[in-house]
Amino acid sequence: MKNTSVALGSYFDDFIKSQISQGRYNNASEVIRAGLRLLEDNESQVLALKKAIQEGLDSGIAEDFDPAAHLRTLKTAAHNG
Repeated sequence: MKNTSVALGSYFDDFIKSQISQGRYNNASEVIRAGLRLLEDNESQVLALKKAIQEGLDSGIAEDFDPAAHLRTLKTAAHNG
């Protein structure tokens, strides 16, 4: 495993120490890895949302969409569970 040096500043240094002292993590590397996993998950979600938005934009406007009928369908489905 490669060692990498980063400057965190006092806020994050204190946060890491707090996480370790609370017993949530054994060392700073575990805290950083947990944070990076969350960042990775977040980035994946952002990419998925951007893709879905683009697909929606690319699909164009529905010509025959009836919002009132759609709302009735949703209400019926919710009522019937």
